Amino acid sequence: MGEFLKIVFTTEFGYSVLRVTTPILFAALAALITDRAGVINIALEGIMLIAALTGVLFSAWFNSAWLGLIMALIFGLLSGMLIGYFHLQLKTNVILAAVALNLMASGGTIFILYIIAGDKGISSSIASKVLPKIALPLLDKIPVIGPILSGHNVLTYFALISVFLMHFFINKTPLGMRIRAVGENPEAADSVGISVKKTQFIALSLSGLIAAFGGAYMSMGYVSWFSRDMTAGRGFIALAAEAMGGASPVGSFLTSLLFGFFDALSNSLQLLRVPAEFVQMIPYVATVVGLVLYTAAKRKQHQRMLMKVGKKMESEA
Repeated sequence: MGEFLKIVFTTEFGYSVLRVTTPILFAALAALITDRAGVINIALEGIMLIAALTGVLFSAWFNSAWLGLIMALIFGLLSGMLIGYFHLQLKTNVILAAVALNLMASGGTIFILYIIAGDKGISSSIASKVLPKIALPLLDKIPVIGPILSGHNVLTYFALISVFLMHFFINKTPLGMRIRAVGENPEAADSVGISVKKTQFIALSLSGLIAAFGGAYMSMGYVSWFSRDMTAGRGFIALAAEAMGGASPVGSFLTSLLFGFFDALSNSLQLLRVPAEFVQMIPYVATVVGLVLYTAAKRKQHQRMLMKVGKKMESEA
């Protein structure tokens, strides 16, 4: 137990929590924007994989990490648009379209990697680039806080900033308000001239773009290569984080941080004599437990609401 506490209560562990939270947070924000528009995007896992491989390949071809990131974002945007086209234009079930994209990305990325690099496992033979880390001036000199908050990849800081940007976008901009209106009552939104189909298409496209940041981070920040199914369920964990966060940017950030804590914990426990199978299952068990608690809380809230309505009807009668 003493060794466990020594691992958790360190600046290195705090730094690791923010590091592993980054891709989950990007994917949670991507899920949030479609949830607010009244559709669900469970293709986050596949979009992140596509972006991760795209970033590696194009950063090597262009000899630039930033150009690799831009191409990853473009492919993420196109993936979101593809789901929107199949769901909104061709009337395909959005869940089935997303599942198809996830399966295609899982096998397709390895197929493309094999064609280009002749490797079916990892892109170590490709000289890909890595996005830079940033040391925050003054903050890096502060004991405890400095080592935790300073020296992260540039996308980690952008993920934190994105929480506030998403809050402003959803609540203060005309497009954000249209997205909320469509998600809350599509019939009412349509009656005042808001195109439900167009708004949901934009939301799915933006969702793909935001998720691509998480995928690019995985292969150009978290590590410096692409490997088979390297997202390891983070897209699905992000869906749980967004739901538990109440479909709000700040709530999604806090729940993403919680899942990031358990992910970092699983990595740290590898230093102890803990069975590897137990260590690997920690993030997923935390996700299941979190969803169970969230569902139970929502059910109690619904029951209390029904009781209040019932009492009000009795008093009026």
